[in-house]
Amino acid sequence: MTEGNATANINARSGRRRWNDGFLRFLVWREKHIKEKTFVMLLALVVGILCGTAALVLKSLIHYISHMLTQNMSITGGNYLYFIYPVVGIVIVGIYVRHVVKDNISHGVTRVLYAISQNKSRLKSHNIYTSVVASSVTIGFGGSVGAEGPIVYTGAAIGSRVGSLFRMSPRVLMILVGCGAAAGIAGIFKAPIAGMLFTLEVLMLDLTTVSVMPLLIASITSATVAYVFTGYNVEFFFMQSEPFVTARIPFVIMLGLFCGFVSLYFTRAMNVMENLFSRMNRPWKRTAIGGSILAVLIFLFPPLYGEGYSAITDLLSGDPSKIVNGSIFYSDRQDAGFITMFIGVILLMKVFATSATNGGGGVGGTFAPSLYVGCMAGFFFAFLLNNIGFDLDLSTKNFALMGMAGVMSAVMHAPLMAIFLTAELTGGYDLFLPLLIVSTISYGTIKLFEPYSIYTMRLAQRGELITHHKDKAVLTLLKISNVIETDFKSVRPDMNLKQMVDVIAQSNRNLFPVVADDGTLIGVVLLDDIRNIMFRPDLYKRMYVDKFMSAPPAKIELGDTMEKVMKTFDDTGAWNLPVVDHGRYIGFVSKSKIFNSYRRVLRHYSED
Repeated sequence: MTEGNATANINARSGRRRWNDGFLRFLVWREKHIKEKTFVMLLALVVGILCGTAALVLKSLIHYISHMLTQNMSITGGNYLYFIYPVVGIVIVGIYVRHVVKDNISHGVTRVLYAISQNKSRLKSHNIYTSVVASSVTIGFGGSVGAEGPIVYTGAAIGSRVGSLFRMSPRVLMILVGCGAAAGIAGIFKAPIAGMLFTLEVLMLDLTTVSVMPLLIASITSATVAYVFTGYNVEFFFMQSEPFVTARIPFVIMLGLFCGFVSLYFTRAMNVMENLFSRMNRPWKRTAIGGSILAVLIFLFPPLYGEGYSAITDLLSGDPSKIVNGSIFYSDRQDAGFITMFIGVILLMKVFATSATNGGGGVGGTFAPSLYVGCMAGFFFAFLLNNIGFDLDLSTKNFALMGMAGVMSAVMHAPLMAIFLTAELTGGYDLFLPLLIVSTISYGTIKLFEPYSIYTMRLAQRGELITHHKDKAVLTLLKISNVIETDFKSVRPDMNLKQMVDVIAQSNRNLFPVVADDGTLIGVVLLDDIRNIMFRPDLYKRMYVDKFMSAPPAKIELGDTMEKVMKTFDDTGAWNLPVVDHGRYIGFVSKSKIFNSYRRVLRHYSED
């Protein structure tokens, strides 16, 4: 190393030290002069600006790539490039994720939920940009997924890193992660209310003064950034030309039921497909099969290309004829029967296109696909009834709008967010009553069959989910390792009663684990069980521990979740249970210690 390089390195290290020292002094000054609540509001504002910018970058990249690839495609016939583009996109993203990112960045919303539940709301720094890059290529090249899952992941990572930078507590980090997720939705949809409700209903952040104000600030700030740079127009143009009348309410109720069952199909088919892809242990095999399925479906049904927002716009305008543009089924004149069948097939095939995209190696979410399927379901429902001889004259575009809210409400188990998002996306506030009806009935229908949303069911199956139930939420924040007590005096099975009494004299406990020479727990001795013989000296040399020990009512494994631990306590009625690690004695956990820890965590995370 030359003398110049050595000097430069020394100067760089000196500069970093000065920066770190200065930043630490700022943190100390902040703690003395700015209240935490006020500082969280300021951080929420910063998160909102950053997430709004990230949403703009993501949307711009998707539109640029998609426009560049499809601008010269024919609308009057099939386009064979649809066989190539989706596969190329998945291959590029697969290489990027495996060899550059070297981390799994799919299922963004589920991973945010996992970070909140199990990782103290900490996300990796690369999540700020890797999902943006991967999803823009996936969707731009035709992947049939949405950008909302990735922007939620990106926004949550921004919130987590901003909070970590300023050394905020896990409780505040959780709020800032929620702010980032809300701001991501608000920025990409220009929907601040829906962004906040997304965090409350899907990420299940508690509704308190401390959480609501930062969520509102982040959402409004992000939406404002989007409005400033892209204008005040809504995402989907919708003009209500037919007023809603109360005579249509029975059909609105029927649509709610229909959307509930469509959502059930969407959720279960998605799970089946993802399980099939997860069992393929070779990436090239997943890419080949997923890419082939996606390419064939897009070639046959071009509305499945990318997010599919242009198809939604066509249906919301009441003109379904454009939906066959660019396909091999194109014709200047399409009869009602063919359009009904074409939309019905798309409705069924969207879930396979979405799962093939993600299963094949692409990166995207199920947020936009649920909107898409809902729009198709609502239009299909009204269009079918109008053309089977009843002369009902139902407004297909009104029902398409209601269907968007219905399917999203059921798939995500978030009825309020679905209602407000649909209204904010389209400006369709005049249809608020039917939106409420459809969303509520659809949500109620799927709840009969699926207790968890498409995002939470995987975590729920593994017991790693924070839920709306306050007690379960707090239990997931407790760790078994933090409540183990190790001050119990252990005894050996070959010890006599005199030795046992000597151990009792040295202990302030009434419970004694019986441990073999190799550390294996083989039983317990309760003081009450030997109280009648411990004061009989004539038995001191004749009675041994292995004669009066008993089996514990149950054993807790070191890796058990706290929810499982509490269920074990409830099932046995015990107040103390031994903790083992593959049979080796570790300590005891008591119900009273868990209750004390529960109350402490509850107070910490519910501070107003």
